[in-house]
Amino acid sequence: MRTFTIIAFSASLALAALAAGCHDDDDDGLGDNTGSPCETADECFPDVADGGLIGDPVCLDRVEGGYCTHTCTADTDCCAAEGECVNDFDQVCAPFESTDDYYCFLSCEVLPEGYDDGNVFCQENAHAEFICRSTGGGSDNRKVCVP
Repeated sequence: MRTFTIIAFSASLALAALAAGCHDDDDDGLGDNTGSPCETADECFPDVADGGLIGDPVCLDRVEGGYCTHTCTADTDCCAAEGECVNDFDQVCAPFESTDDYYCFLSCEVLPEGYDDGNVFCQENAHAEFICRSTGGGSDNRKVCVP
């Protein structure tokens, strides 16, 4: 019985370690808070102090696995809070598909030096399954990294 208890305890520790690494940047390829996977908005922007974001945190469920972002009214609302953005890539404020709300997204409109393909940029700096595409928000659409 003692051996079974030790094995069960070890297995529990291993499962806990796997669950803790579920949203680790090294595991999912994400380099920033915006675009991180989520199930609820409470999981988004953990390193930003309460009240620091300009806009409300959102977990977009129209993106498989969820997509952390926040509401905005201008590009300057994105990356405005300390701890919100961990890299220097541009983010833009844009509508998403047929919603009337505007959200922050990693931009692939103007690629940083060293990149000539928006899909490669998105896959290397957002997530391996992301592509550079239009937000689909009508006349205000922008090119961003999303699945």
